[in-house]
Amino acid sequence: MLPPSEPLSTSILAIMYAGDVVFAISGALCAARHRMDALGFVLIGTITGIGGGTTRDLLLGRTVWWTQDPAELVLCMVAALATYFFIKHDISQRKGMIWSDALGLACFGVVGCHVALGFGAPFIVAVFLGMVTATGGGVIRDTMTQTQPMILCGELYATAALAGSLTYAVLIQLSLPEGVAEGLAFLIAFSLRAATILFNIRMGPPGEFIRIGGRNVEQNPQETVTPQTLK
Repeated sequence: MLPPSEPLSTSILAIMYAGDVVFAISGALCAARHRMDALGFVLIGTITGIGGGTTRDLLLGRTVWWTQDPAELVLCMVAALATYFFIKHDISQRKGMIWSDALGLACFGVVGCHVALGFGAPFIVAVFLGMVTATGGGVIRDTMTQTQPMILCGELYATAALAGSLTYAVLIQLSLPEGVAEGLAFLIAFSLRAATILFNIRMGPPGEFIRIGGRNVEQNPQETVTPQTLK
């Protein structure tokens, strides 16, 4: 018999909904770069928002959250559609998508780990599923838009999500207040991802463990992203 899921706290719900919004916006901005219509915005934005959590729930054998409470689904759709109507005509910059993705990554690393722990998953599994929750939506988004996933570009992307998830799990095991654990885990994940974006920190090939600065790996076949692109 599967263990029951613990009700989500108000703070976790707030982080989850914030993650839904920023991830949906990042998906919508990606749709904008591919000149999609309103339906494309809603589709890509929504899948980006709920994709990671859906993957986590399926791996846990847990009822997929948004099929019981469609609030997340509706929130993602509204955020993506709002982006369609309010986006500027100049969509050549990737800054908005990358930073909104970073916020979503930090949010969902915490939420995913919390949900897995509450469902009774072992420590290491909960940490791993926190990373899956944080990165899954972005991977699906990039795959659907034929963009090289950031998780495969050598960036500290999954690493940032893993750091946040691990921090949350450790702090909870140490019996720190939930709010403190959530805040510190979010800050660590976001700070690591932000440093990666600002200073172009990458994991290198064998013999070059880490690289700071220099030429960025292309994010899609037509574009090379450099630090200047993000300004």
